[in-house]
Amino acid sequence: MTLRAPCALGIEQEFQLVDQQTGDLCSCNQAIVAKGQQLLGEHLKLEAKQACIELTTGVCPTIEDARHEIMTLQTKLSHLIASEGLALIRAGTHPGALWQQQKTTVGERYQRLEEEFQDVDRALVIFGLHIHAGIESRELAVDLMNQLRAWLPHFLALSSNSPFWEGRYTGLKSYRSIIWNMLPRTGTPDVLSSWTQFQQTVDELIQFGCIENGKELCWDIRPHPFFPTLELRVCDMPTTTEETLALAALFQALVMKLTWLQAHNRPYPILPRHFIEENKWKAVRYGLDASIVDFLTGRRLTMRDALHELLDFVQDVVEDLGCQPEFDFLRHLLQDPAGSGADRQIAIYERTGDVQQVIQFLLKQSLLSFSAGVASQ
Repeated sequence: MTLRAPCALGIEQEFQLVDQQTGDLCSCNQAIVAKGQQLLGEHLKLEAKQACIELTTGVCPTIEDARHEIMTLQTKLSHLIASEGLALIRAGTHPGALWQQQKTTVGERYQRLEEEFQDVDRALVIFGLHIHAGIESRELAVDLMNQLRAWLPHFLALSSNSPFWEGRYTGLKSYRSIIWNMLPRTGTPDVLSSWTQFQQTVDELIQFGCIENGKELCWDIRPHPFFPTLELRVCDMPTTTEETLALAALFQALVMKLTWLQAHNRPYPILPRHFIEENKWKAVRYGLDASIVDFLTGRRLTMRDALHELLDFVQDVVEDLGCQPEFDFLRHLLQDPAGSGADRQIAIYERTGDVQQVIQFLLKQSLLSFSAGVASQ
């Protein structure tokens, strides 16, 4: 398959700021961002909760570029954090924290949202991974969004990493998704006919005082209102850098495959929202252990089999994109009984009955992941 130049990537990771010893959340992102400005500049950003900090890449033409930049940024951030007696945890929720004890970041926008949404906003002590794929054509971005919605459950299952909430095992693999979807303008978007319809939707909501700008349409996938990218927002924050890069590689490959099909008048069929929501719930509840429906063929299959089929579907673009190592990682993950980040957390809890042991596991995993980044520099 001959591709046009591959779409560039941008990756946004939301980390939990925690005490280096106890793993408790620390409300201190503003001090860390202020101290890190000279070292990390615009790559380090505030988030709505003071215990959250966001690390963003620049524009990365390939997954190898993304790997190099993430490793470099994380090495700098890890040194900064360690000097403050802090550490970072990677997960969609903190296993033991109480949202009532967390502080909102100071700022007009954050205060406005808290005033509007009250305890719903205050409870958003959650952490995600956002992946941008560069698409110059706004119309193409909308067409691809419509098609890509079908795989939102697959990305969520792969990234599922939030089985605990306020010290309880919730029975779900992605409780972060439940908390996030309490807000309006979230979840699976409806089908859009064009970029014009998207822009009209944004303009009308601004006109009626519902939102201030298009970034407040926080769907699981969206055309970015300001930049020429398609943004995947459904994922929990994964436990390791390798998982993050593998998810980004899969998204880039899927975008490129669908772009090729679109250019050859073979667009992928568009599923209605209610079908996608059925499979998404299975991903929230069961993660990689889900049984989902292929609504195009009428088959029921396991999420792992569905993901293998997805990897097969995009395999013919992998060599051109240079992401075979990331795909090998994903195939190994699907065969690994340890499963997703959520499965690994649950296994610790079932063995020990102690949420604190889960927190220590996440601390250790984060330190190992950062250490691997330092070693690769």
